[in-house]
Amino acid sequence: MRIESDFLGEKSLPDDALFGIQSARAEENFALNYKKTSLQLLKAMILVKKSAAAAYERIEARSGRTENAEKYRNIVCACDFLKERMENSREIEGNFVTDALQGGAGTSANMNVNEVIANVALRLMGEPPGAYHVIHPIDHVNRGQSTNDVFPTSLRIAAILLLRELSGQCAKLQESLQRKEAEWADVKKLGRTELMDALPITLGEEFGSYAQALSRDRWRLYKVEERLRQVNLGGTGVGKADNADRQYRVLVYEFLREWTGVGLAPAEYPMDITQNNDVFVEVSGLLKALSVNLSKIAGDVRLMNSGPRGGLGELHAQALQMGSTIMPGKMNPVIPEMAIQAAIKVQANDFAITVAASRGEFELNAFLPLIADALLESLTLLERSLFLFRTKCVDTLAADTEQCKKLLDSSLSFAAAFVPVLGYDQVSRVVMEHGRNAERILSEMSVSVVRKPPAS
Repeated sequence: MRIESDFLGEKSLPDDALFGIQSARAEENFALNYKKTSLQLLKAMILVKKSAAAAYERIEARSGRTENAEKYRNIVCACDFLKERMENSREIEGNFVTDALQGGAGTSANMNVNEVIANVALRLMGEPPGAYHVIHPIDHVNRGQSTNDVFPTSLRIAAILLLRELSGQCAKLQESLQRKEAEWADVKKLGRTELMDALPITLGEEFGSYAQALSRDRWRLYKVEERLRQVNLGGTGVGKADNADRQYRVLVYEFLREWTGVGLAPAEYPMDITQNNDVFVEVSGLLKALSVNLSKIAGDVRLMNSGPRGGLGELHAQALQMGSTIMPGKMNPVIPEMAIQAAIKVQANDFAITVAASRGEFELNAFLPLIADALLESLTLLERSLFLFRTKCVDTLAADTEQCKKLLDSSLSFAAAFVPVLGYDQVSRVVMEHGRNAERILSEMSVSVVRKPPAS
């Protein structure tokens, strides 16, 4: 065991632990057993730290301080090491110990990253973990930074990268729906309003309308990235760059743009970005809109797939698994049901993000960890849901053209066509009195009206 200390006292840590005393305190204090800080957020934070270290490496090298430059070079290498191994090594991932929901506006997550990077860099230099007189988690890894600019910047980066993946899935689902639109262009069926028989449509038109909704979602997600690219990195504590010099603030953006592939720009008014989280509410609102469309489409597919004997039966979804432990042969629409549940979760997350964003005070919002957790969860849930809904449901759907025709032919949807000639009241009376036979009667009445000579 090794001993680390801070102004609160000492703490024993495993010799090989990459985290330090601040991470250990946070693990104890926020022991919710909920879930750990998002990997996407941690990766983005490591990229921020790498960019900051690269900036200071260049500054120190230009000033001739080669020993200091070497320290920052090792911090850059430590960040690369972590990026490469985080998803493939339980040992590495297990050192990120902070709960997603934590007090302190993300300070614990930031310190966890600082300590892990510092200890990996120390290993690369042949030093033991905890030798902070060589590389210090705050003095070196966190130099020129604050949780208040690192955490929101990292969240914006993670959100942008996930938004791009989600936008790609929107495009693929839209294309899949459009293929069904073309495939079923001639499949006539009964339209429904308020779950009641309405007017004739085609199955292709129905799926074409779904594709239009996804097109709007895709466009909205593409546009919102512009607001997320404005970040407050370099603004430190309250947006005024209190411990970050101009040279660093210029260089860190150059490296961050290169390594993220995102056109990040310093906010015109960094204090605004530090104080206000409305952009995350905006993004979440667009995710909610997408979730609404996904839920609607999945719900329609689920109803059209109902049966196989007592339901609508206009669509047949691929059988994926046993549907009942008591009814042999039953197959449930499990993928649409999964998609609807994911959509509901996204809508619940939107409420949490809205409330958390409204609870900021003065120069900071202490509830940013909740915003981060909910937003990144929603992005991930929707990306996976759209992928699974497309590949395991939409792409494999089959239309029952005979059932579509049967339901259309047995309906009274024909009646609306006679209203312009005979009037709504007269058509209604005939339909109520004669049911399906009304079509023949209304046709004869229409012919009589058309042939009747005008009054003199």
